[in-house]
Amino acid sequence: MAERTLEHKQVLSHLPASIVEYVDSAEKQRQLHSKTMKVVIASQIFGGAGLAAGITVGALLAQDMLGTDSFAGVPTGLFTLGSAGAALVVGRLSQRLGRRVGLATGFLVGGLGAIGVVLAALFNSVPLLFISMLIYGSGTATNLQARYAGTDLALPSQRAKAISMAMVFTTFGAVAGPNLVNLTGDLATSIGAPPLSGPFMLGAIAYILAGLILLIFLRPDPFIVAKAIAEIQHKKTSGITSEKDSSNKKGIFIGTSVMVLTQIVMIAIMTMTPVHMLHHGHGLGQVGIVIGIHVASMYLPSLITGILVDKFGYIFMAYMSGFTLLLSGLLAAFAPGSSMGLLIVALALLGLGWNFGLISGTAAIVDATPPNVRAKTQGTVDVLIALSGASGGALSGMIVAHSGYSTLSLIGAFLSLLLIPVVVWFRRK
Repeated sequence: MAERTLEHKQVLSHLPASIVEYVDSAEKQRQLHSKTMKVVIASQIFGGAGLAAGITVGALLAQDMLGTDSFAGVPTGLFTLGSAGAALVVGRLSQRLGRRVGLATGFLVGGLGAIGVVLAALFNSVPLLFISMLIYGSGTATNLQARYAGTDLALPSQRAKAISMAMVFTTFGAVAGPNLVNLTGDLATSIGAPPLSGPFMLGAIAYILAGLILLIFLRPDPFIVAKAIAEIQHKKTSGITSEKDSSNKKGIFIGTSVMVLTQIVMIAIMTMTPVHMLHHGHGLGQVGIVIGIHVASMYLPSLITGILVDKFGYIFMAYMSGFTLLLSGLLAAFAPGSSMGLLIVALALLGLGWNFGLISGTAAIVDATPPNVRAKTQGTVDVLIALSGASGGALSGMIVAHSGYSTLSLIGAFLSLLLIPVVVWFRRK
C-alpha cells in the first residue's frame, strides 16, 4: 500500500484534487464517463447542424459567386483542408490541456469561419469566401474529434459503442441543417443577404453553442483523468516501455487507411451531388432532402455500427465499408439524373459506407494507442483524413466539369474496392 501511495503521489502531485478523486475511484470514473457522454452528445447535436451548412450549400455558393462548375468543389476542399490544420491543433491542445480546451477552441473558431462566409456572400468577396471556408473547417475537424472524447473512460469492450453514441446524436443537427435550407435562405433574404448564406448563419450559431457547452460543462476533463490512470498503471507494470513502443503501428495503419479511403470517396461524390441535381431540374428543397438523408445515413446507424464493431471486430466492418461504398458509387454512376429516388438510395449507401469505415477505423486507432500519446496520434490521423477529403472535394468539381458525374462516381467505386485488398495485404504483412 505504501508503494502504491508513492506512485499516486508521483503521478498526481501536479493535478488538482477534483481530478485525483476520480483517478482513485472506479465508481466516480463511471459517473464521469456518463456525464462526459451527455455533454458530448449535447455539443454534437449543435456541431452536426454547423457541419451540414457547408456540406449542403458550400458548392452551390461557390458556383453562384464564381459563375462556373469547375471550381464548385473548391470550398469543400478548402474547409476540409482547413479541418486538417485544425485537427492537428485540436489534437495537440487536447493532449496537453485536455478535451475540454481542445474541442471548445475548435468549435468556436469554426463559428468565426461561418460568420466570415456570411460576410463574403454579403460583399461578394471570393478571397474572403476562400479564407473563411478554411477557418470554417475547424468546426468540421472538431466535430469528428469529439467522437474520441467518449472513449477516454470507456471499457475496451465498449469503445466502439461510445464512439457511435457520440456520432449518432450528430444526426439530429446534421439532418435538420440541410432541411432548413429554404427557411434559413428566407431569413437571409429578409435581412438583405444572399439566400445561400442562410445555412452558414445557422452554422455560426450552432458551432459557437457547441463550443460553449464543452467549455462550461466538460469538467473534470475525462482525458486528463484517463492519462493519470494510465500513468499509474504503467508505473506499476513497467517502468521501461516508451510511448513509441507502446503504440500498435499495425492497428494505426489499418485504421488510418480505412478512414482516408472512405473520406475521399464520400467527400467527392457528396460534394458534386447538389450541382448534379440542379443540372437535372431538381430544386434546393429536393437537394436538401437528399443531402439530409445522406447525412442521416452517415450518423444515425452509428449505434448499431458500434455494437457490430465491438462484436465482430473492426476488420470485418472495414470490409463492409468497402462493399457498401462500391454499391453506392455504381448506383450513383448509372442512375438517371432525373431519378431522385435512386439518388437518395445512392447517397444513403454512401453515408452508410462512410459510417462503417469511420467507426471501424476509429476503433482501430483507439485500440492501438495508449492515453499518453492517444490525442496527439488521433489529431495526426485526422489531419490525413482531412487532407484526403480536401483532395476529393477539390478534384470532384474538375472531374465532373470535364468527364461528368458518372465518371466521378465510378472512380469512387474503384477506390472503395481498393480498400479491401489494402486491409488484407497489411494484415498478411
